[in-house]
Amino acid sequence: MKKALTIAGSDSCGGAGIQADIKTMTVNGVYAMSAVTALTAQNTTGVRGISEVTPEFLGLEIDAVFEDIFPDAVKIGMVSSSGLIETIADRLTAYKAKNIVVDPVMVATSGARLIEEQAVETLKEKLLPIATVITPNIPEAEILADMPITTESDMAAAAKKIFECYGCGVLVKGGHSINDANDVLIGSSAGKGASAAEGCDKTDEPVWFRSKMIDNPNTHGTGCTLSSAIAANLAKGHDLAESVARAKEYISGALAAMMDLGKGSGPLMHNFMLREDETDE
Repeated sequence: MKKALTIAGSDSCGGAGIQADIKTMTVNGVYAMSAVTALTAQNTTGVRGISEVTPEFLGLEIDAVFEDIFPDAVKIGMVSSSGLIETIADRLTAYKAKNIVVDPVMVATSGARLIEEQAVETLKEKLLPIATVITPNIPEAEILADMPITTESDMAAAAKKIFECYGCGVLVKGGHSINDANDVLIGSSAGKGASAAEGCDKTDEPVWFRSKMIDNPNTHGTGCTLSSAIAANLAKGHDLAESVARAKEYISGALAAMMDLGKGSGPLMHNFMLREDETDE
């Protein structure tokens, strides 16, 4: 049994964060573990409160996992403070963690910034250089590449700029403001080493993953789900490009199941492939 660790915040309604990560990793065939960075009180309509753990406690969580059930991949989600980011980078480096997927959660769907400016700099300095792949959406890629993105050519250019700066694979996720649901990957040879530097080929060309937009307003947790599915597939030994392709196929199925829960943007059906025959209500 392959294992994957998620380092992220808790979502009390289960649609995003570690709850989404654990569901995704489980149905993608790996044993899921977690190190919680923060508790959140939230539902499909918004976040009511956040209580962050201390860097010291997060370090204990990570130690507890690595010293007992060493993960084959690590997914990192929303981490809003420099102290937590430094702890994560320090512990993953010490344990020579492999297959590190970073979902650099910086900007909410509303456009609000979710991470302090200093934390962004710490993320760039400490965490991105040890990542196998990062999965920014367009607003996040604009921050990391320091450039506007309005076309598919801009997406590829931003991915290349980030790749050349930090040495990790970069999957820039599209959105219907630019395309249907097309994502671009630079650094497709990454994914086997303990760090990005061991797996990236500086000559890599853009690899596009094209799919149609699924008309489903319930998209809470899509970023968490995609990055966790990539991590699960890396843990199973697939290369980065294949892991992204499999993750895209999985998230399309979870969206196409058209589950509708909550009063706001609801969660995906993470276990769509396990749906029971509708004989019992």
